[in-house]
Amino acid sequence: MANDKEAATNEEERIPAMQQFLENPFLLLFVGVALPTVLYTLWGVMEIAGIPISPLAK
Repeated sequence: MANDKEAATNEEERIPAMQQFLENPFLLLFVGVALPTVLYTLWGVMEIAGIPISPLAK
């Protein structure tokens, strides 16, 4: 019985990936800055691409 308790305490529990992600403040900061930057940049490119060409430019 003593071996069972020692084996249980020696084994480290595996921390889930989502918990590791949410516990890392620098990774959250990076994602919080990078994601809006990328999305707003893509949104701006799509808006510019959607502007019709002026008849004066022809």
